Amino acid sequence: MNQAPPLALDALTAVSPLDGRYARHTAELRRSVSEFGLIRLRTLVEVRWLQWLAATPEIHELAPFEAAEQQCLEGLVTGFTPEHAARVKSIEQTTNHDVKAVEYFLREQCIAQGSLVRAVPFLHFACTSEDINNLSYALMLREAREEVMLPRLRSLCDTLRGMAHEHADAAMLARTHGQSATPTTMGKELANVVYRLERQVAQLEALPLLGKLNGAVGNYNAHLSAYPGVDWPRLAEAFVGSLGLTWNPYTTQIEPHDFLAEFSAVCQRVNTILIDLCRDLWAYISIGYFRQQRVANEVGSSTMPHKVNPIDFENAEGNSGMANAMFEHFANKLPISRWQRDLTDSTVLRNLGAALGYMVIALESCRRGLGKLALDRAALAADLDDAWEVLAEPVQTVMRRHGIADSYEVLKGLTRGQRIDREGLHAFIDTLQIPAPERERLKALTPATYTGVAGALARAV
Repeated sequence: MNQAPPLALDALTAVSPLDGRYARHTAELRRSVSEFGLIRLRTLVEVRWLQWLAATPEIHELAPFEAAEQQCLEGLVTGFTPEHAARVKSIEQTTNHDVKAVEYFLREQCIAQGSLVRAVPFLHFACTSEDINNLSYALMLREAREEVMLPRLRSLCDTLRGMAHEHADAAMLARTHGQSATPTTMGKELANVVYRLERQVAQLEALPLLGKLNGAVGNYNAHLSAYPGVDWPRLAEAFVGSLGLTWNPYTTQIEPHDFLAEFSAVCQRVNTILIDLCRDLWAYISIGYFRQQRVANEVGSSTMPHKVNPIDFENAEGNSGMANAMFEHFANKLPISRWQRDLTDSTVLRNLGAALGYMVIALESCRRGLGKLALDRAALAADLDDAWEVLAEPVQTVMRRHGIADSYEVLKGLTRGQRIDREGLHAFIDTLQIPAPERERLKALTPATYTGVAGALARAV
């Protein structure tokens, strides 16, 4: 069977939409969570470990580096390029081992520098590949979190907060179980989302990212065989801390990835809140509470010219779901490894960037959708004016205060499953044996004014 030659890789031929259709949204992640990013960070860890050993007095055979040597090593970290990564990949074709390829690349660079030849025996010293990998992935997540995820999440919270304040007093009919319910305000409903999101953002920001550097099975066996007088656990803890990570003293060959499960769980909760928001906004658009601003030359339907579809919120919902499917697998799979190590985590970890990519797409889509919304206050008012039955709640509550028996049952008989207008409700209130000022206070209520402290809560978020 004749097969066509493979197509060159570009945005149109990319297998994943992350690097194809949605590449413009995920471009900012490339530096950190791509294979280039992983190789760059492996190089950083290897160089930093070499520098750390050279600065350790007990390691007599590796004298501290001179200024020119340090400059060369720093250049490999701060000036790492796609060409450097490509060289590592070409070495990997021979070694068939990605981390060893980084070591050989650094050996080449040290030899080329000249005096750094003396450091070659201490490249990857006493390390298993997972010493380098676990630290690199932790640094990868830290970069993605600080540089991409948190700024987008904070921006989304700020946008929603601004809308909550703007619509703080925009009274609207609530719907519990999809049915008319006690009024609220649009601002208060958006404030709920801000509060929920900010709790998760704070947890994501504070989540410790763990790392280890303790050898093949976590016991410093190789380290002690070479330098039995060195306090390797103390040295490793200080090194991991110097990278801005939290030391994990108890591991097998691999750092057990519990923090990755925790990271995934927080991201899942963020995405779940986003899905909840998108579905609510979709529904509010459907019933006319929000109008969407039209975009010139944009088509809503291929056959129905009038359509302005809520595609941004649908896109956000779908991509949040994609991200969560991956985060769920990370949380369930990564903390499990057979005995002291198996390789099933390795291929899974390579997809961390994909999950973050889907999450970024969702956040961008939601932000774009929010920017198109215009609140239709007339639609909110019309629904409220057609729902006087919701005032059965305050009426029966005041009746209870004044000791009227079966207050709930009386109002249930009057309003459950049926409409009641202003005149009918006022006629009922006039029959109540309660103080006259209380009757007047109840009659002064309207569905639009029966919002409790919703406005104040919305403004306070």
